[in-house]
Formats: sequence, structure tokens, C-alpha cells
Amino acid sequence: MRIRRIAAYRVELPLVERVYRWSGGKSVEVFDSTHVAVETDDGLVGWGEVCPLGTFYLPAYAEGVRAGVAELAPHLIGLDPTRLGGLNRAMDAALKGHPYVKSGIDIACWDLLGKASGLPVCTLLGGRYGDDFVLYRAISRDDPDAMAASVAGYREQGYTRFQLKVGEAVEIDVARVKAVAAVLQPGDRLVADANTGWFMHDAARVVRALRDVDVYIEQPCLSYEECLAIRRRTDLPFILDESVDGLEMLLRGRADLAMDAVNLKISKLGGLTKTRQARDLCAALGIAMTIEDSWGGDVATAAIAHLAHSTPPELLFTSTDFNSYVTVSTADGAPRRKHGRLAASTAPGLGIAPKMDVLGKPLVDVSG
Repeated sequence: MRIRRIAAYRVELPLVERVYRWSGGKSVEVFDSTHVAVETDDGLVGWGEVCPLGTFYLPAYAEGVRAGVAELAPHLIGLDPTRLGGLNRAMDAALKGHPYVKSGIDIACWDLLGKASGLPVCTLLGGRYGDDFVLYRAISRDDPDAMAASVAGYREQGYTRFQLKVGEAVEIDVARVKAVAAVLQPGDRLVADANTGWFMHDAARVVRALRDVDVYIEQPCLSYEECLAIRRRTDLPFILDESVDGLEMLLRGRADLAMDAVNLKISKLGGLTKTRQARDLCAALGIAMTIEDSWGGDVATAAIAHLAHSTPPELLFTSTDFNSYVTVSTADGAPRRKHGRLAASTAPGLGIAPKMDVLGKPLVDVSG
């Protein structure tokens, strides 16, 4: 089996809630998603998706995905897509950095491996644990009462884990957390995610003000060192996200006892191959994980589901169903939440079939 063609499609994904807000006044109304197709000489097609959270969250942007795929594709034509290690080394040799560009291609090749072997991707990633797994809901930044009402509404839909977007003025962020904490039930989990938005002096005030609230603090400051300093000032459980971009940072964080849990984003790490490495390292070290991505629709949600479903449940802090946040469906067969939980497909590969009438014509199309 050899790669014969690589194509990339652009799809706009409007939000169900119309706008998504987080720290620093950042917001997005429509996501620009790239769907990547990898076709082989025997007619199989694998699919991946990359959807950056705008241009101002991580070092990634939607046009960069497509430009990068066009740059990489000629180097990959003729390679065996089921040799994931060799494929990733070929991508790293052809393009330094830019892991998000490589993610869609890598995911598509896992889809191909599953289709060729007749196995779902979660089986190939380590095996399926249980019937389903728990999800969190991200709550867009708003005033305290509106965020509390949003959480109460999502609780009725079955969610029990909530990630509040904070990272603004100390007083209003503290009020947001306390307002939401007041509507939670026993067993619920609450995360205050600043997305690097606090300066150290503000973060120190926040954790002091919340010392009697059952809440996790996520990525309060921009740098790892600043986050570590805040971690050492509080006994609240701590999550790192933006600072964790590879195995080296995971090992450093574990050595420093810098976190109780980490968020592993597939496109930030470069695809399923490298995120599985990070997942397995966390499992060996006993670090709880949220398995997710920066954003996406049906294909990204399917990839997330397969990695999450193959993660030991005692270490899976939570995961996400991004396709429920958007109004456009791009694939049949994608997993759909039930009562705040999700399950990966049992069909070969990712178990999805893209809707070509939605994807339209490719913006990148490279054949050998």
C-alpha cells in the first residue's frame, strides 16, 4: 500500500452558541477547519481534521494547515501510510516544527491503518476500555450569573465536568467560579481555565480567594515557570495545557510536580502517533489526562474519541465532543454524546464517512 494522493478541504464551522470567548478578549464565531484526505494506490481513503482555535491561541492558523499540507504532500507520495513511525519521521525531515500541519495527515493514516486491518483505531491505539467515557463542557466567558445558568443547563444534558473560561479581572473571575460552584452537585468537577490570561500577581490573588472552593486551576499564566510558581502557592489541584507541547515538558512537569493533570491536544502534539506517546508516558507516570484537540467537527471528534476510549479510565480526567458545539456536520458515523458521555465507533478506522457535498472541492490536491 502506497500513498497516491493527498488533498485538503476547507469547511466553515459556525458555533451553536454563536460566539466562544476566552481570556484576553479573544473570541471566535466561525471555525476554519481543514479536512485532509490521504488516498492509497489500492483505493482506500483515510481522513483527518485540523481546526486551530483562531490565530491567537496556539502557534497555529488555518491557512497554515493547508499551506503546510501542500508543502509536505510531495515528500509523502509513494510512502506506506501504515508505517506510522516512518511517515512521521518523513514529515519531520521535510518540515521542521509546525506539528499542527502534520496532525491531519497522521490522523488520516491511522484511519487507513484501521481500514486496511479491519480494526477500529481505538483497538490499534491500545484497546477499548468500557462502554463509553466522560465529557466536559467548556463554558464561554460571560458574566457570573450567565455562566452559572449555562452550567445548570448543561448539567440537565448529562454533563458533570465543566471548564470555565476565566483569565480576566480577579474579582469577576472569582465571582464566576463561586457562582458556578454554587449550582454544582456532588460528583461534579469544576475547572477554572485562564488560558494563560493572568499575570502572576493576579493568579496569586485568585488562588488565595478560591482556597475553600472545590475547583481545579488550569494554565493560569503564560510561561511554565510562572505556572509552577503559582502551583507552589496553592493546594488546589492544578492542570497544565498550553505549556505542554511534547514529552520533554511532560517529564519536566512531572519532575517538578508542576501539575496533577494535563491536557493533551492532538494537533498541538502533531497527530495521534505523538499524542499516543504522550498518553502512554502519562499513564506510566500516573498523570491524569484530558484527551482533546484545539477544536474541530465530526472527524476531529472521532479521532479524539478513539484516543480517549483507549486510555485507562482511571487516568482519563475527561474528554470532549467538539462536534456538538458546531452547527455543520461534515461526516456520517461520527460519535454523538449521550448524557454527557461519548463512545468511539466500532467500525474499522475512525468509523466516519465524510460528506463530500459539505466538503466541496479541495484547495490542495497533490497526486503522484
